[in-house]
Amino acid sequence: MVVVTNTEGDVAKVVLSSSSVYPESTAAAFALGSRLGYDGLEIMVGIDDASADLDTLVELSDYHRLPVTAVHAPTLLITQAVWGTDPWGKLERAGRTAQRLGAAVVVVHPPFRWQRSYADGFTTGIRQLAAQTGLIFAVENMYPWRGPGGGEVRAYAPSWDCALLDCDHLTLDLSHAAIARQRSLDLVHCWGERLSHVHLTDGTNSATDDHLFPGQGDQDPAAVLAELARSGFAGQVSVEVSTRGVSAQERTDVLAKALAFAREHLGQGAGNE
Repeated sequence: MVVVTNTEGDVAKVVLSSSSVYPESTAAAFALGSRLGYDGLEIMVGIDDASADLDTLVELSDYHRLPVTAVHAPTLLITQAVWGTDPWGKLERAGRTAQRLGAAVVVVHPPFRWQRSYADGFTTGIRQLAAQTGLIFAVENMYPWRGPGGGEVRAYAPSWDCALLDCDHLTLDLSHAAIARQRSLDLVHCWGERLSHVHLTDGTNSATDDHLFPGQGDQDPAAVLAELARSGFAGQVSVEVSTRGVSAQERTDVLAKALAFAREHLGQGAGNE
């Protein structure tokens, strides 16, 4: 049985990750998410200055009448300097931000190998933060980095595979599963009640994190969504696809199609709002 994490209703919320509008701004993500009828926004902290400024996020959420439902902490390699360099300080601030915005979930990546003390206390610290804040800290599945010769580079500690960590809540990213040569549907079954958050996208067995439109890769996102619906998942399905290099109208069309895809395969109907 898949965990039910949404206390506001009995069906999954389909939300938009602000990273899906990159290189457009966080403000553009609020505007587009509201116009298309998404249930909320997952903020990728670090995409621009506004994403890391709490007062600005509150103003944008109020203006567009679109709630922030999840906060993705700045734990990516490219956001190591956002909100300082102390990893625990980043997560504590992400928690405070989520609480102020009314978001239920904080998405976190596993520690990098060189963050030794952080990695040593990671699972204990994540559980303590969840208890202190009442939030879901959902650790995201990553993938092994591969060198030019195909060999794996150990970039994460204790592991890139979040299922191997003693964490209560996990985030499933379909593009990451593809790079790791895993099947997302298998992960849904194996993780069971630990599955708390989903990044809806797609990918292939490649060395790059493509974040393809659902159906363009090998992860069978339609089957994943159908299984979530069958199992009673009532957390968040966050559309996280790459729209780099397209026009504003093309981006709008892609994200409208992704919303319709999610609702159709969750059994909510393409026009449900």
